[in-house]
Amino acid sequence: MIKMNVGIIGGSSGLGKTIIYYLRDEFDVFISGRDHKKGREVASEADVNYLESNEELANISDILIISVPIQNTEDVIREVAPFMKEGSVMIDVTSVKEGPSKTMAEVVADNVDYIPTHPIFGPRTTRLDNQVIVLTPDRKGKWYERVYNYLDSKNMRIIETTSEKHDYMMSIVQVLTHFSFISTASTIEKLKVDLSETEDYESPIYNLMIDLIARIVAQNPYLTYNIQAMNENGPKIRNTFTEAALELRDVINSGDSEKFVEIANKATKHMGDIKNALGRSDKAIAALNYEYTYLNKLIGHEVGLKHIYSGKIHIGILESVDGKTAVLKNGNKTKKLRIANIRILINNELYDWKVKNLDKKTESISCVFPKNVNSKVIEDTVLNMDNIIEIKLIDTYNGPQIDDDHISLTFTVTALYKEDIEKVRTLFTGFGGNIR
Repeated sequence: MIKMNVGIIGGSSGLGKTIIYYLRDEFDVFISGRDHKKGREVASEADVNYLESNEELANISDILIISVPIQNTEDVIREVAPFMKEGSVMIDVTSVKEGPSKTMAEVVADNVDYIPTHPIFGPRTTRLDNQVIVLTPDRKGKWYERVYNYLDSKNMRIIETTSEKHDYMMSIVQVLTHFSFISTASTIEKLKVDLSETEDYESPIYNLMIDLIARIVAQNPYLTYNIQAMNENGPKIRNTFTEAALELRDVINSGDSEKFVEIANKATKHMGDIKNALGRSDKAIAALNYEYTYLNKLIGHEVGLKHIYSGKIHIGILESVDGKTAVLKNGNKTKKLRIANIRILINNELYDWKVKNLDKKTESISCVFPKNVNSKVIEDTVLNMDNIIEIKLIDTYNGPQIDDDHISLTFTVTALYKEDIEKVRTLFTGFGGNIR
C-alpha cells in the first residue's frame, strides 16, 4: 500500500463510492458524505475511514477527490480549498468541466495542484481497464505526471483537452444522446405502449436500442437533468435536435419522399465509417445471441453463473432459458437470473469455485492389484477425472492374505462429491484391481 491519504468527498454513493473500490488496496482512503449514517455504513463495508467534516478531510488528504452532484461541485470546491495542505492535489470528477475548472483556478492556493477530470463511465463499471478518462488541465503542476502515469498503469484511455472542448464534445456524447433517448422513452410512455407486448416482434437492433434507452433513463434523473442544464452548449444542441425532428416529421407528413431520401443520405454520409459501425453493432448483436444459444445447449447440465455487478456466483442445474431469464435448480431451491446481468463461468472457473466453496469428500481406498501395476499411472488417470481434487498413495502391502504376485495399494482420494469417489473405485477394478 502507498503511504498516502486519498480523500473522497461524496464517497458514500454514486461514482464516489465506486472509486473507493478502485483505490482502497493501494492507498489509505477516507470518505465523507451528506448522510453520515449512510457514510459510516459504506465506510465500514468497504473497510475505509469516514469523516463527517469536509474541511477535516481536505486537511489530511494528499489527494482530494470531489465527487458530488454537478450543481454542488463549485460550492464544495470553494468550501474545502482553503483547508487543503501544502503540496496536495484536488481532483474533481464532474461531467461538466468549464465551471469547476474556472472555480479551482480561482480559489485553489498556489502551493496546491488541481486537475479537472471526467471519468466517462458510471458507478456500474467494475474495472478501469480500457475505460476513458478526460483530463482538462489549465496548468500542470508536480502532480499531473504522477496522476497521468497512475491512470496509464491501469490501462485507461486518457484524453487531454481543454475544458471548453470537453464540454462541447460531451454536449454530443451526453446531452444529445440523453435528450434523444429520454424523448424516445417519453414517447413510448405517452403512447401507453406495453413494451412486454413488443418482445414477440422485436428485432435484435430494437432489443439493443431499448436496453440502451433503459440504461440512460434508469440513471439518477437529477444527474441527467444537470448534465443537460449545466452544459453551456445544451440549448443549441436541444434546439437543433428539435428542429431536425420537426423537419423530418413535416417531410414525411407531406409525402416528400425525395426530400426524405436527401436528408437520410446526408445524415448517413456524415456518420463517417459506416462499415465499422455495422461491424461493431453486429458484434454486439452476435454476443447477445451467442450467449442465449450457448445457455440453451446447457439446459439440464450443471452451470455456474456470475452476477456481473454483485460478483455473486450461482451454481445449479440449468432448468430453462427464455428470452431474458435463466432458471437454476439447486436441490429444492430455484433461482431466476436475468441473462443480461450474468456471465457464464468457463469450466476451470466453475471447478475453482467448487474447490474453494464446497465441502470436499475424502476417503481411503485399498485395492489389490497385480504386482506389476504402475501406481503413478493410476494416480495420473484419477486426477484427470472430473471433480477429483487430490489422490495420494499412503500405503503399500504384500504380506499375508495377499498373493505373491499381487500388491495392496491404499490411496486417499479427495473429490467434490461422494459419487466421484465411487467412480474411482470403479476405475480401480478396471485396472484389474480388487477392492478390499
